[in-house]
Amino acid sequence: MSCLNINIGILGHVDSGKTTLAKNLSEIGSTAAFDKSRQSQERGITLDLGFSALRTSLPPHFNTENSQDLQLTFVDCPGHASLLKTIIGGAQIIDFIILVVDVTKGIQTQTAECLVIGEITCPGKLLIALNKIDLLEDGPKRPLLIEKMTKKLKIVLSTTSFKEAKIVPVSATSENKLTDFLEVLKNEISMPIRRNIDLPFLFAVDHCFQITGQGTVCTGTILQGQISVGDEVEIPKMGLSRKVKSMQMYRKGIRHAMQGDRVGICLTQFSHSDMERGILAAPGFLRHIYVVVLKIHQIKYFKQTIKAKSKLHMSIGHETVLGKVLFYTKNEDNQLLYKENLEPETQETNIFAIIEFEKPVLVAKDMLVIASNLTEVHKNSCRLAFYGFVEQLCDDREYSTSFLPKFQIFKEKMKTGNIQRVVNDNEIIGINLFKKESDRQLYIGLKIELTTGETGVIEGTFGQTNKIKIRLNHPLSPETQEKLEKREEVRILLKFKKFIFEKTNNKRIRQ
Repeated sequence: MSCLNINIGILGHVDSGKTTLAKNLSEIGSTAAFDKSRQSQERGITLDLGFSALRTSLPPHFNTENSQDLQLTFVDCPGHASLLKTIIGGAQIIDFIILVVDVTKGIQTQTAECLVIGEITCPGKLLIALNKIDLLEDGPKRPLLIEKMTKKLKIVLSTTSFKEAKIVPVSATSENKLTDFLEVLKNEISMPIRRNIDLPFLFAVDHCFQITGQGTVCTGTILQGQISVGDEVEIPKMGLSRKVKSMQMYRKGIRHAMQGDRVGICLTQFSHSDMERGILAAPGFLRHIYVVVLKIHQIKYFKQTIKAKSKLHMSIGHETVLGKVLFYTKNEDNQLLYKENLEPETQETNIFAIIEFEKPVLVAKDMLVIASNLTEVHKNSCRLAFYGFVEQLCDDREYSTSFLPKFQIFKEKMKTGNIQRVVNDNEIIGINLFKKESDRQLYIGLKIELTTGETGVIEGTFGQTNKIKIRLNHPLSPETQEKLEKREEVRILLKFKKFIFEKTNNKRIRQ
């Protein structure tokens, strides 16, 4: 019988007790667990992802014949605001979340951001550890204070997918009192639904280290597919392919692993110094991508307007790069309409983004992309803007001419002018519709409308100035003629489409 592995992210605001909780729940830790690094110890905070595990019996409600034991792999994520991209990377490899909340402080900025990340990656799969209850005054007031904070948390959760989440008071420093918490955790977790071993192998590497005489060990989580000793894997970042020499799962040798498992994969002829973090994949599966297209889901707590062509931080797996964004929507006729801005809390649900990466990124179709503004570290508001899954991608360096023009995205434009004079009932001369330097020939044949309702077509240019001839579809109405005789304003309206990716030397004006 095999052991079923479930990855549990431990998230929360800085100094809420995440690492202490992970340590006291675990039986074994990786080399990077529990803030063992010198920098973490010097600064007194978690700076990187820490991994540890507990092996326990499989809860009865799992009802699986393929596994006898359950391994809980705890992913201890940093809580500091400046390390949000590390938190995002950690959250993309987990199946369930423990959100640690300091009972003396409640929901803080990074607590809220962790809730948002959780809704994206693990909707509905959350358990709250209401930590540090030992800091509350002992006596009859303690239960009342815990109940008060529990009610506050339930109000916050009521508008999320976590409204049914259990809230368990704990003291992470007390190993004995975590037994009840562990039982609640085992009852709350369920069989992961994202296990697909038939997809090409994809492995998120979070640490690399050398073992003398053996090779380089890449530790990480299998995002999809499966792997066996002897299989060939690719290191796409370096363009290398290597055979899997051996594998371990928390110091136990294994020969096979599948999606969701956290393992160490030993490769030869490859230096750990060349890749601290990255991706291993099935040969030929991943490519360096310059542009992706995704249908976006806005994050309601992000309150800034995002202008088209602005740059945001794009997180894909453990990698975060700057990307230039361009938005468009699809109308009922499947036409693509350009959006100048992405406003907060918009009611639109059919919004797409084209993202041009500042440098090529290893991406596959259907991978999750989370966009955020990480420049404002100390701002007391949500920095996560939107997310989506890759629908289209391009690995061509010349994407601006080979890929983007395929998207017939247009801006709706309008020019206005005046009637200079009436030639006859069906013909007028317009003026001020174009600038003098404009090529008026481009607009011949386009439809116009008067503010009084009459319609017509631009028939030709007139003279060397900016005048044009307009042939009306029907004679001017008596009311319009009367307005013109009284010199009341009647405007000419020209509505047309400007296609944003059309080449300058091949531009046509279309309606």
